[in-house]
Amino acid sequence: MYQLIKVQDTVRIPPKDFGKPLKQSVLKALRENYEGKVDSDVGVILAISQVEDIGEGKLIPGDGASYHDVVFTALAFNPQLHEVVTGKVSEIAQFGAFVKLGPIDGLVHVSQITDDYISYNEKTGTLMGKESGKVLKENDVVRARIVTLSIKPVITESKIGLTMRQPGLGKLEWIEKEKKKKGGKKGGNK
Repeated sequence: MYQLIKVQDTVRIPPKDFGKPLKQSVLKALRENYEGKVDSDVGVILAISQVEDIGEGKLIPGDGASYHDVVFTALAFNPQLHEVVTGKVSEIAQFGAFVKLGPIDGLVHVSQITDDYISYNEKTGTLMGKESGKVLKENDVVRARIVTLSIKPVITESKIGLTMRQPGLGKLEWIEKEKKKKGGKKGGNK
C-alpha cells in the first residue's frame, strides 16, 4: 500500500551547505538519509515530498554541523499481508512469475497462478495452463493477493509471495473474460 506519512526527525546540515538556502539543504540531507531505505514500521521510503517545518539549528561541540528538528512528508510503500495488489509481470521463470509491485518484486509460484496444471515454454518465455490455455508472459498486468511477506532492511533481500488462485485475481484479461462469462449466463436466464 502506498501512503503519505508525516515524520519528525533531527537532520544534520554539514558546514559545506551553510551558504545554501536552509530548506534546500534540509531536503538534500533528508533525501540522502531516507529515500530507498526500508523501515520496519513504514516500509520502503520512496520519496521525500515536502519539508513542512524546520526548527532552529543547534550546534554540538566538536562537530561543525548544525542540527535541526524537522517535520516532513514522505511517500512510502508498505505492503500488507492479504492485501490485493496490481502489478506487471517483470520476468517469467520455470518455477513462476515475478511481478513488479512498485519498488519490490513479488513471486507467483506456478502452483499459485491458476487451478490448472501450468507448464513453462522456454522458447516463448511463457507459462501456460494445460486445460484452460491461459498464457502468462512478461509485461502482462495481473491482480494478486500477498500471501507471504518478509521485508528486510535491504530491499533486495525482501520477499513477497503472491497468489492468483482466488476469485477476482489473475491476469486482468482473464478476470474480464470471467466477468463477461458470468454476465452472459445471468442475461440468458431472464
